[in-house]
Amino acid sequence: MISPEERFSALFERTHAALLGYAVRRVADPADAADVVAETYLVAWRRLEDVPAGDEARPWLFGVARRVLANHYRGERRRHALADRLRDSLHQVVPGPEHHEPSLVEQAVSTLGDDDRELLRLVAWEELAREEIAVAMGLSRGAVRVRLHRARARLREAMSQLERDSETSAVQRSTTSGHDTRRWATARHGAEEIS
Repeated sequence: MISPEERFSALFERTHAALLGYAVRRVADPADAADVVAETYLVAWRRLEDVPAGDEARPWLFGVARRVLANHYRGERRRHALADRLRDSLHQVVPGPEHHEPSLVEQAVSTLGDDDRELLRLVAWEELAREEIAVAMGLSRGAVRVRLHRARARLREAMSQLERDSETSAVQRSTTSGHDTRRWATARHGAEEIS
């Protein structure tokens, strides 16, 4: 007697090329076609006893693929509708596109590593508690506490460094404004002597 695995393998060998062609002709992205075919065979595996024998299996699989495609299209429509709603409400959550000079904090945060940035954003933007951050990041509460402490220390250091750099560049700009004040003073003194 043939095992379910052998029956399924034989079914797959006989039908997968035709089923893939069916799906590719009905979706925009070939990756979606592969997903449709995979889902179709998953249904076939789960309902292997219901799959007709012989040549009747192929149209049965097309029927399953047709229902999987219908679900795929519904999912796509829902995703597009959700994306449209999110785009419409985006202006309420995110400031407009006008360009602004990043604040010292924004500049400092941008210098941190990905994990530090994510931790600080979860605290500041999403207002999550440590327990919630632990769940979101797959960490223990203790690990969140330690990492958050370190991230804040690195943020303070980055801000201090940016302040120092800003002060240094301000001093350099005032001393290199394009005028040699000593030469100007000497020239002015010489002019006063002439008059």
